[in-house]
Amino acid sequence: MELKHTICVVTGAASGIGRALCHAFATQGAKHVVCVDRDDDGAAATAAAVGGTAFTVDVSQEQPIKDMIDMVERDIGPIDLFWSNAGILVGGGMETPTDDWQRVWEVNVMSHVWAARHLVPLMAARGGGYLLNTASAAGLLNQIGSASYGVTKHAAVGLAEWIAMTHADQGIKVSVLCPQAVRTEMTRGHEDHVAASDGMLEPEPVAHFCMQAIKDETFLILPHPSVRDYMKNKVENYDRWIGGMRKLNRKFGQLDN
Repeated sequence: MELKHTICVVTGAASGIGRALCHAFATQGAKHVVCVDRDDDGAAATAAAVGGTAFTVDVSQEQPIKDMIDMVERDIGPIDLFWSNAGILVGGGMETPTDDWQRVWEVNVMSHVWAARHLVPLMAARGGGYLLNTASAAGLLNQIGSASYGVTKHAAVGLAEWIAMTHADQGIKVSVLCPQAVRTEMTRGHEDHVAASDGMLEPEPVAHFCMQAIKDETFLILPHPSVRDYMKNKVENYDRWIGGMRKLNRKFGQLDN
């Protein structure tokens, strides 16, 4: 997909990967970049930097997402590309409180569902569009130290696959971003965690990598190329892979919030 003259929406735009994506879209010649975050000051700062528009939205709820989509479509123009990038991480296993499990589920999975629910019919009616979802390498492998993150990121990948195979004939393109560690507010304090073992990327090169993936319409976006090898190892011998993850869990299993 060519990005010039497009209207692009990015959630989680106040910082990290989201902010870098907004800058990258502007550099690629997007007609308008909509910067969405629950951090109104952060969203406004990103929008000001790229000449876009800021929306304060809590993506853990469906109605604010729908309202934002409706306002963009009415006041700015038809959305060509929507990037569901917002995500949260809570450490812990089954003992994680149910309210935290629900919050992680709503942000990491349901926000993608709600965006697609309201955008796919609009995009299909005008011949197509592009949905991009930020998941994680944890959605392909798993997350040492956080059950809720690993589970929801797997679900996010599964949702992206389902949308791609179900709506491609309507012109809906889909990509899913699955990086390992990227230097963001989410990873602050976790620089020595296992996810950073292959290096912690800065958001800007990740965003640059994504721009080429969009042009190529690549479904699975892997800024860390080693993730593809880990996936192969997993499917070739699941039991051996579980054994390796057990060793990592012994060393990195405590993930502080």
